[in-house]
Order: sequence, then structure tokens, then C-alpha cells
Amino acid sequence: MRRPHRIVDGVLLQRRSIVLLLLAPLLTLSLIFAALGPGRPPDLAGISGRRRNPPPPPPPRLAYMISGTAGDGARVRRLLRALYHPRNYYLLHLDLAAPPHERADLEELVRAEPALREFRNVRVVGSANPVSDKGPTMIGCTLHGVAILLREFADWSWFINLSASDYPLMSQDDILHIFSYLPRDLNFIEHTSNIGWREYQRARPIIVDPALYISNKTDVFWTKEKRSMPSSFKIFVGSSWVVLSRRFLEFCIWGWDNLPRTLLMYYTNFLSSSEGYFHTVICNSQDFQNTTVNNDLRFMMWDDPPRQHPMNLTSNHFDLMIESGAPSRTRL
Repeated sequence: MRRPHRIVDGVLLQRRSIVLLLLAPLLTLSLIFAALGPGRPPDLAGISGRRRNPPPPPPPRLAYMISGTAGDGARVRRLLRALYHPRNYYLLHLDLAAPPHERADLEELVRAEPALREFRNVRVVGSANPVSDKGPTMIGCTLHGVAILLREFADWSWFINLSASDYPLMSQDDILHIFSYLPRDLNFIEHTSNIGWREYQRARPIIVDPALYISNKTDVFWTKEKRSMPSSFKIFVGSSWVVLSRRFLEFCIWGWDNLPRTLLMYYTNFLSSSEGYFHTVICNSQDFQNTTVNNDLRFMMWDDPPRQHPMNLTSNHFDLMIESGAPSRTRL
């Protein structure tokens, strides 16, 4: 007796459904492996990588200007060796008071040192500038150095001025690591508009710097006349040691606004103009007045009452220097 066709067809349909259910996962896996390619595991690293912190930003390049006078050749070499890093740029300047052989020794160091010769990131100012400590020639020397660095090296982010008596408190790797997380337009410059006693001892008196027109290094002298306080801009003063952004210094050198040139002429007759020129320019510029950090990143100690220069630091001040967190110290 034959089975009804309806029963046979039902059994066959059930078997086909079971087979399809078993084959579907295998087919799906085969398609996945085919897409990944032979021997290629799932990209789990890409999935977990999304949860990791982003890579650190590339470190910046710093442009140092190391300045000295007669007898400072050895200290300039010492500071260069302590500061040197292949990523940074360095400009060495001995003023006109230094004998020619000291300048020649620096040039020979740059030619003979293998690392300096390979990376070609150190320059020596060949045409020395006369510089008076309290006169505008110090500003002129700094602007000259900035112009050389802008011409010679295209990719530095900050300019740092140092004297031969300075010395670093942090390694360059640490400094570059810290600066890599900072906006490149920040300017570290200690400043205040509360000039106090400086109004009558620096702003109102008119001084003349003989180094502007004679080659011998002499002190500035005062004229009998006084001048009134300016009304077209506000005077700011502070530390002569600065860490300035490339963009701001391009503004000072190229001056698409006339402010840097106007203030340079004003500070020609201002006592200790290096403690006011950059400060007044940046704080009176609408483009840069909000880029300042009121700190010069230096460790200094002063006599009481303060003198023209900071105290000379010794090993007795070591703990204070380390606790300060400053990248460098002044007057070693």
C-alpha cells in the first residue's frame, strides 16, 4: 500500500530545511574568511585601538640665542653643550667687546664637533654688535638674532634668549615633551602695567646709548629733558628673559602693523629697554595680547634691595632650583 504523497513531501521538506539550517552558518563563516584572506585574523587590534589614548603630538623645535661678552667664550661653549639637541637650533653671539679669537674659537667648535657638523643646526654671528646692558642696543642685538634664525631655519616654534651665565635645569627631551602639548602661539613673558618707580627712573628720563654710533662699549647717559607718559599706547615692563612664539616674532620683524617699529623708536631712549619692548608690543597688539603667559620660565634670586642683575647661584640654592620647576636658571 502506497504512502500518501502528502506525507512523503512533508518529510522531504523537513530534511531540506534542516540541511539548510546547518549549512547557513558554515556558508556565513566561509564568506567571512574569504573576505579576510588566507591566514588573516580578525582585526581586533583596530577595535581595541579605539579605546587607547591618541599618540602624542610631534615635539616642536626651539631656537636658542646664547649671548655673551668678553671672556664668555668658554661659558658659551659650556651652555651650548648642556643645551644641545639635534632637533633644536642655536645662534651664538659674542658682542663687539669680545676679542676676535673668542669668536673664532666658537666658529671652530661648530666646524669641528661631529654632531654640530652633521645636523648643521648651530650658527655663529660673524658681524658682532656693540651692546650696552641698559641701552636699546640689546634689543637691536636680539632682533638681529631673531632675523638670522628666521632666515636660516624655517620650522622652529619658540625663541629663547639666554646669557652665557645661564644653565638648564631640565633636559631638552623633557622640555620638548612638555612644549609639544602647548599651543604654538603661546608667549612666556613676565609683564605688568604697574610700572611704579620705573615711571620716574626709566619712562620719563631720556637716555642716549653711545653704542648706537660708536664701536666702544660705554655706559648710557641721561639728557636734562624729561618726557611725558605716552597716550597712544600703554607701557608694560618685566623680565628681559623671554620665550616667544615664531608668529609673534615675525610680527616684530616684518611688522605688517606699524606698532613694533613705533615702539622700537620709543624704546631707543628708554633705560633698560630690554625689560619693556617686547612686553609693550605684545600687550598693545590685539592679535597677540591674549597669547601671553605671565612667566619667564627662569629661576632667579634677587638681593634685597634688588640690584641690576640677579644673585649668583651656588650649590646652596640647589634644592630651591629643583623645586621651582623652571627649565633654566640665571646667573650661575
